[in-house]
Amino acid sequence: MRIAHLIESDGPGGAEQVVGHMATMLQTAGARNVVFVHADGEGWLARQLEGSGVAVEYFRQDERLSRTCARTLEEGFRRHRIEVAHSHEFAMAVYGAWASWRAGIPHVITMHGGRYYAGRLRRRLALRAAIAASGRTVAVSRSLASQLSRDLWIRRSRVTMIANGVRYVRPDRVTLREELGLGPDDRLVVSIGNLYPVKGHCHLIEAVARLATAHPTVHVAIAGRGGLLESLTVQARDRGVAGRIHFLGLRADVAAVLEAADLFVLPSLSEGLPLALLEAMFARRPIVATDVGEVATALAGGEAGALVEPGNPSALTAAIDSLLSDPNRAARLADAAVHRAAAEYDVAHMVRRYAELYGELLRWPDACRPAIRCTNS
Repeated sequence: MRIAHLIESDGPGGAEQVVGHMATMLQTAGARNVVFVHADGEGWLARQLEGSGVAVEYFRQDERLSRTCARTLEEGFRRHRIEVAHSHEFAMAVYGAWASWRAGIPHVITMHGGRYYAGRLRRRLALRAAIAASGRTVAVSRSLASQLSRDLWIRRSRVTMIANGVRYVRPDRVTLREELGLGPDDRLVVSIGNLYPVKGHCHLIEAVARLATAHPTVHVAIAGRGGLLESLTVQARDRGVAGRIHFLGLRADVAAVLEAADLFVLPSLSEGLPLALLEAMFARRPIVATDVGEVATALAGGEAGALVEPGNPSALTAAIDSLLSDPNRAARLADAAVHRAAAEYDVAHMVRRYAELYGELLRWPDACRPAIRCTNS
């Protein structure tokens, strides 16, 4: 099986991690994989693929509706003798469908949660056309699948749901508490996500300010980058907790950051199925998360983590206070989270489902599909 994976961005985001995991695992299982990324990107994804045997090709978008981009992708498909192409998010869904149609191969779309297409009718029509030209369309959460159905006026049955999965490796070294100068009595709350409004970090900072009296030793470490760094820093200073809010920037050692945490908090206002949540589950961290996207399903309706209303600092404050004050309940939730993660969200489950989908499109028997093995314990 020869598979093309298409993604416009190649920074250290969730969709990019999914592409990297899929390509490398399918390559190990015997498939041939080529990842197509933008020539003017950051290069993060290509670096992750070094030494894996996965080929990397580059494309450009030289205009709003780039025939050159579609032609470059088509030529790449033909040169690598690609049998199925898999595009991620709006732009590549459109160009991937176009190039696949020209090359005469099946096309798969995965939408991870971004609604860049939703603001303009032309974009909605373009994505609707791409879906019509594709063999399968996948959403990473049920709520996202329903949203696509409503936004694009398509039947809900046209959208398949495949949950994200992660590969979690326990870190050899955990140094974050030392980096932050924390003592043995300090409590550390960790949040992972780029500094964008949709990630809701302002509500987490507000919650910490409200907890200052009841939990004077609580610190928050936020791993991520983005345009809100300055405004969030000002908010922390104005609320009197600047010394307890730590912005870590982009971290390559996410597993080590999680291992240092007493509590993981996901304060997002919107999500599909965030990889950071799944990583926190595998790390056996107590979790407080907003009830958005597929989060409630991942946390078994609250049995594997505390769920709160998005955009509600009072609810977030109460949930954090509850888990910090009740270590036994926190430990029970953490144990439930890691068991659920191993059962449902190992990266191998995700990759196997996509391999089966590719096989269905190619009408290949089960014996011809890559054999994917679970890697997490």
